Amino acid sequence: MNIENLIPIPALCTHYKVEMSFFNNLSEMGLIEIKTIEETQYIHPDTIYEIEKMIRIHQELAVNIEGIDVVFNLLQKIDDLQNELISVKNRLRLYES
Repeated sequence: MNIENLIPIPALCTHYKVEMSFFNNLSEMGLIEIKTIEETQYIHPDTIYEIEKMIRIHQELAVNIEGIDVVFNLLQKIDDLQNELISVKNRLRLYES
């Protein structure tokens, strides 16, 4: 992957006013994937939306890393259930027609 397409974590630390350890802890919990190139850590830009949500949860609600993991697992389950419900509703419409 090209470095130009990645976001350096030190820049995110400065921008969002969080410690580097926050990102390392998120990575250890499996919430984000960090790529290290030439001793600099980077994230993929597609994950920035999720990272911003994690930072807001951490800063505004004072939720620790383990709590963020629980919240994101629950949000993923809700999303899966909503998708399943949409699928079931669509199949039901076929039988009702």
